[in-house]
Amino acid sequence: MRIMIAGGAGFIGSHLSRSLLQDGHRVYAVDDLSTGSHDNIADLASHPLYELISSDVAHTPTVPVDIIAHLASPASPVDYDRMPVHTLRANSLGTYRLLDIANEVGASLLFVSTSEVYGDPLVHPQPESYWGNVDPIGPRSCYDEAKRFGEALVFATRKETALRANVVRLFNTYGPDMRRDDGRVIPEMVSAALAGRPLTIHGDGSQTRSFCYVSDLVRGLKHILLDPELDGEVFNVGNPHEITVRELAEHIVELTASRGGLRYVDARPGDPERRRPVIDKINGRYGWEPRIHLRDGLERTIAAFQAAEVRSRAQSKGAEERPVVIPIDGLATQA
Repeated sequence: MRIMIAGGAGFIGSHLSRSLLQDGHRVYAVDDLSTGSHDNIADLASHPLYELISSDVAHTPTVPVDIIAHLASPASPVDYDRMPVHTLRANSLGTYRLLDIANEVGASLLFVSTSEVYGDPLVHPQPESYWGNVDPIGPRSCYDEAKRFGEALVFATRKETALRANVVRLFNTYGPDMRRDDGRVIPEMVSAALAGRPLTIHGDGSQTRSFCYVSDLVRGLKHILLDPELDGEVFNVGNPHEITVRELAEHIVELTASRGGLRYVDARPGDPERRRPVIDKINGRYGWEPRIHLRDGLERTIAAFQAAEVRSRAQSKGAEERPVVIPIDGLATQA
């Protein structure tokens, strides 16, 4: 299959691209690198079935593909706080553009949404039928409402055209290749622990989250993405195991042997109190459920962060040790 991954150089997009390539699919990754990174896809650059298209999603060129997956959006509080309009554009104008391409080339489309559409939920745990409790002008609204609009746009377009389209709502995902400055709780805490700094907890730490390891998430996404019969459906994809943020911090402290301790600060405005998916729908259709236990996933993530730090230090040291050459024009260069 020929598959376009918008946001293909991002955390989830790069893992999904890699898995699809391993299965023999051709992948066209679209990314403007506003939050994605060349480092995420360095191992894919020379793959004969892989192509990176450097483009804002709203200006994606038409490519003859069979499937389009739209993951092109800032997805962490740090990113969408500094790029609120970019976030809104990616999920509105970007979604318009990908829908146009899908209709033009006869591709199916998967809109990758988020559990943030449920807001600070009044129903717990959250099934796909829940409408949510979202502040339309709050500090997270540029992301929450952008995704809600994207979902509405997908279903409205499907109603008016022959488009085959589906929506997935992803819950908290973690694993190797997350940016250290991502701002989400696991990379933030792991980075602090490895540096010997206190782990910051916003509020009293009693708020809950459900964390899905990235390989489990990709497996779920592929079931939905590659299902030739699926049309007009919405699926939660996430881990139904619920844990408090304080318990998460304690796990990370234990696994890293950190001596930095915990630091409590004011709660973030609009931060949901509880978050846990109902996954009966995806489990019933595909038998999908997470396989990686949180402790195992954290160990893998911590090891990946440590390895990345070693590589970074080695590269820095190598650059420092390269001899300086003074050419005849008198300008210093590195040999």
